[in-house]
Amino acid sequence: MTLTAPAATPAVAETAHPPRRRRSETRLTPGRALTLTVLVLGLLVWMVPFAWMLLGSVKTQREILQRPPTWWPQEFTWENFAVWFGQLNFGQFFGNSLLVAVVTVAGNLVFCSMVGYALAKMDFPGKKALFVVVMVTLMVPGVVTFVPLFVMVSSLGLVDTYAALILPFVTTPLGVFLMRQFMLGIPDPLLEAARIDGAGELRIFARIVMPLCGPPLATLGILTFLASWNNFLWPLVAAQTQGKYTLPVALSLYSTGQNATDYGLLLAGSVLVIAPIIVLFVFLQRYFIQGIASTGLK
Repeated sequence: MTLTAPAATPAVAETAHPPRRRRSETRLTPGRALTLTVLVLGLLVWMVPFAWMLLGSVKTQREILQRPPTWWPQEFTWENFAVWFGQLNFGQFFGNSLLVAVVTVAGNLVFCSMVGYALAKMDFPGKKALFVVVMVTLMVPGVVTFVPLFVMVSSLGLVDTYAALILPFVTTPLGVFLMRQFMLGIPDPLLEAARIDGAGELRIFARIVMPLCGPPLATLGILTFLASWNNFLWPLVAAQTQGKYTLPVALSLYSTGQNATDYGLLLAGSVLVIAPIIVLFVFLQRYFIQGIASTGLK
């Protein structure tokens, strides 16, 4: 008796020989080529100021002001950075900016999450009215509240303190809105099961809700750090001594003399200001994109 092997089923044949990718998915069409060209040109135009800043930071003042200007430095000099790290006490300004930014980010992550959780998953009188207030506050320009905020801080005796630099921004309407929108997508049966098991709201918030909010927390952290790190007008008014100056304030005050602006010092300080932001975004960009995308779908 002769045994014959069964013929391969269509499913097995498809598994053994996966379909090739369609040519239309990899072929460079005219429209696709035009889109890539526009994006590349836009990227180059966007990078021109950063390249000029980076190259200008290692130039002398004479070379920066010469006409016609040159892109590549004729002679590299690290004197501008040496002035920041030596004469201008860069470490103190950097420490002030880092302290203010980190504490502000921590406050926003905690308090904005709490308010967002209450608005998304809890029922209480005035809930809708409170959310309307948050949305209205989100649309009010910060300059409108600048003077009343300074009067309040001055009345409390907090001028020229770290508290004056941190407390006004420890919670933001944008952070509340961002966390509330994401938490609306957390299944209610999951929270109800925890309540049936005897968990309180604080434990549910800390053990269940917060571990699920990785992407929006990363997004909120980046946005808050960026806003705090680059904040100039408020620290300029609230910090009245050198010991409380942040990097943007020091950059504006010490790069401009009585007669002229030291552009080399200004460009070197600009490099030092944006370097931490670039590093932070490179490490957290994946969570940032996820947080923005998932929040927009709610």
